[in-house]
Amino acid sequence: MKVVIQRVSSASVTIEGVKVASISNGVLILLGIVNDDAQEDINWLSNKIVNLRIFGDENDVMNKSLLDINGDAIVVSQFTLHALTKKGNRPSYIKAAKPEAAIPLYEAFVKQLEIDLGKPIQTGQFGADMKVELLNDGPVTIIIDSKNKE
Repeated sequence: MKVVIQRVSSASVTIEGVKVASISNGVLILLGIVNDDAQEDINWLSNKIVNLRIFGDENDVMNKSLLDINGDAIVVSQFTLHALTKKGNRPSYIKAAKPEAAIPLYEAFVKQLEIDLGKPIQTGQFGADMKVELLNDGPVTIIIDSKNKE
């Protein structure tokens, strides 16, 4: 699993003109899934995200986590995170999991994040044409790959 985490002052997801998710202070998580992702990836990544110290403390030092600030989260499926661009100019998405494999993992990730954060998580809709708006705070953008735990 690969995620792009963006610290946001606000974020929302709109599908066919209807706003389906909206948060203020928290994170927007773009989630890409490959075929060999499993519950171990979900558990590790969810724990990493909720405990990642990317929010300012009283001295404006990034010392607080999403848990510490009681922040919110939106998760958006993003198969393009696994784009291969080595050959030519058209990206290949062959590494991205097909919907029949990706949807259960996506749903399990959202559930695990809800457990770890202790509150409901807002989402886009898997496979939909989504319009994502965000006000990136900082900007702070972090990329994490569960297959490369550095």
